[in-house]
Amino acid sequence: QVQLVESGGGLVQAGGSLRLSCAASGRAFSSHLMGWFRQAPGKEREFVACITRSGSSTYYADSVKGRFTISRDNAKSTVYLQMNSLKPEDTAVYYCKATVVNEYWGQGTQVTVSS
Repeated sequence: QVQLVESGGGLVQAGGSLRLSCAASGRAFSSHLMGWFRQAPGKEREFVACITRSGSSTYYADSVKGRFTISRDNAKSTVYLQMNSLKPEDTAVYYCKATVVNEYWGQGTQVTVSS
């Protein structure tokens, strides 16, 4: 079993920044492929970014490329999402996902970007 707890969400003005954190417990964190997803009201959950087990490779949705950065600290069992140049369309609940054999999700953290 893997437990994930997101934090760092909040209300920010357009153009501002936030850093989300996702702390994992349970199985060895370094064996997890980690990702961030988001779900805006009335929309499907969508992929934002992911990072490989070692952190050597990262992948981003086109909508956030160049503005968001995913990183991980395996010693702290934590994955981060640095979000810069935020836009109102980034408003959503952001979820952390761990993939090992199964998939595990956190409870989500709300990000609201005001115009």
